[in-house]
Amino acid sequence: MKSTAAFLFASTILLSSPAFAEAPNVVVSIKPIHSLVASIMQGVGEPSLVVEGAASPHTYNMKPSNAAALQAAKVVFWVGPGLEIFLEKPLEALGGDAKVVELSEAPGLEKLKFREGGAFEPHDDGDEDGEESHEHSAEDASHEGHDADAHGAAAETAEHDHEHGEGEFDMHVWLNPMNAKAMAAEIEKTLAEADPANAAAYSANLQKLNERLDALDKTLAETVAPIKDKPFVVFHDAYQYFEHRYNVRVAGSITVSPEVLPGAERLSEIHAKIEDLGATCVFAEPQFEPKLVNVVIEGTSAKSGTLDPEAATLEGGPDLYFQLMENIGASLKDCLSSAS
Repeated sequence: MKSTAAFLFASTILLSSPAFAEAPNVVVSIKPIHSLVASIMQGVGEPSLVVEGAASPHTYNMKPSNAAALQAAKVVFWVGPGLEIFLEKPLEALGGDAKVVELSEAPGLEKLKFREGGAFEPHDDGDEDGEESHEHSAEDASHEGHDADAHGAAAETAEHDHEHGEGEFDMHVWLNPMNAKAMAAEIEKTLAEADPANAAAYSANLQKLNERLDALDKTLAETVAPIKDKPFVVFHDAYQYFEHRYNVRVAGSITVSPEVLPGAERLSEIHAKIEDLGATCVFAEPQFEPKLVNVVIEGTSAKSGTLDPEAATLEGGPDLYFQLMENIGASLKDCLSSAS
């Protein structure tokens, strides 16, 4: 009798639960984007991740398991060439069944041009939306390129130009929650088209995600408000989108790209910039050699901290994106608040 009652109870639970069709195989390149896709797929399925653990897309080498996952994928999300360079040829080799979505081309996405690295010129915060800051940064990038050649950094600039052709954009687009909303809309649209049986679930999840992103945006603005006028230096120039959204003052970067080691002249330039600015902070990244940060702050009153723009230290999943962004805001506030 008891077993019959238990069976009827279990059957009732199953019948009352929403039934989802089997989700398509979805593969995502990097953790921050994977988090957005996982948020939209919650309750339906789980996307696969290519760059796992503490690996960086700048230096990643494909594994056989990654190639197998790509071959089985119905949908692949990546940021695009210029970031996940290692994915370009494998994606070209995929069969016609897979839908490959380059999220750096999502409608409504804010895109900023590359800067050449080194010491950036002071920028005008401009109006509340930061438009003047955006335009000035792009102009500074052009001047920095000419200055770098003039001061003997031609080799590093040439390497930069090889990786990022003229007119291309900084690909760290996820470091602005409004860009995350633009990408999430494209993710939801793509999944609904590929899997119409679960379209209602994707739509409902997108609405929840947008509400969380709006709340995150407000929280980050409040977090960095007390320190937004204090300049700091980063390991590589990955933070333009955060800088532009919240008007924080990135004064320079140690290197253009993590795979390009800076020369002695670049390190000397950054060291001089730190001294000119007075006490500030220089931020390392967990995947890359921290000794360079120690070199540029030696003999100055600058402090060191760590920023993790690619979520190397975080566990994947729907909450990762929010942890990533909150950690950046908290790290900036903690280090810069203690700088005199």
